[in-house]
Amino acid sequence: VQLQASGGGLVRPGGSLRLSCAASGRTLSTYTVGWFRQAPGKDIEFVARIKRSGDSTAYADSAKGRFTISRANAKNTVDLQMNSLSAEDTGIYFCAAGERLITSSTTDPTKYDYRGRGTLVTVSS
Repeated sequence: VQLQASGGGLVRPGGSLRLSCAASGRTLSTYTVGWFRQAPGKDIEFVARIKRSGDSTAYADSAKGRFTISRANAKNTVDLQMNSLSAEDTGIYFCAAGERLITSSTTDPTKYDYRGRGTLVTVSS
């Protein structure tokens, strides 16, 4: 599976962006998909995930109430709608996909089978 994140860009504080994780080679609906980000000089941070079975979702505390992860099966993507963005949300966002992740592992990017190239999100006035 090849993954590609898109939709990043420059946005003002309080603004919104919608990121997409597109897959080629396999149907993304059969995978648990996670979104992660890495701010300059910081470690990779879990943002959100959607499970392969039942589409249950989970979010980092920093994303709860502002971000929404969802599947767009017709496009074979998993999207991340980000609202009320702040400078702390700046970073490179990437998606990862895995087939046999247990719930407790879905926040760890190293547990996923595939990882895509990221897209840069810059929140600045």
